[in-house]
Amino acid sequence: MSPYLLRQLNALAGLAIAGLLGFAFLDQIVFGDIPCPLCLLQRVAFLLAGCGFALNAVFGSRPTHYGLTLLGAVAGASLSARQMLLHIVPGSGSYGEPLFGLHFYTWAFIAFAAIIVGCAVLLLFEARGARSESGPTWRSTPLLGKLAVGLLLLMALGNAGSTFAECELGLCPDDPLGYELFETD
Repeated sequence: MSPYLLRQLNALAGLAIAGLLGFAFLDQIVFGDIPCPLCLLQRVAFLLAGCGFALNAVFGSRPTHYGLTLLGAVAGASLSARQMLLHIVPGSGSYGEPLFGLHFYTWAFIAFAAIIVGCAVLLLFEARGARSESGPTWRSTPLLGKLAVGLLLLMALGNAGSTFAECELGLCPDDPLGYELFETD
């Protein structure tokens, strides 16, 4: 597989993660589904995984970049599994509205598992691709890679702003009902 194709595939993976974050952010803003602390941490894990893919799209495929992606995906899978286990006991309730019968934290676990598998597949082609490419730069980054970086940065800033509005500088409430920044007491 050519280094350029590997960069494009990494850019697509970064775009997919930005799309997932965008959908969660849209659900939060449009439907008022305010994320809980575990949900916020899962978003950070998605951003970490997306950063690894974005680094591969910009600078070329490297094991350290895939390591960053895997660390984010494993952390996110652990967080989403923890949240699923919190709500697995009958009568314990759940958090948020389901989408196609599954809650967002269950979908997040599935997405993190897919990221881990996808990363493993891309790593199979990494060694050959990394050796044959010399000095990729931002200028040589494919358009998809630049778009992935831009959208991931936008999602990071948007989620950081909404987290600040939700929690201010203190601890986030376990079951948030609104944004602390906008509450008038």
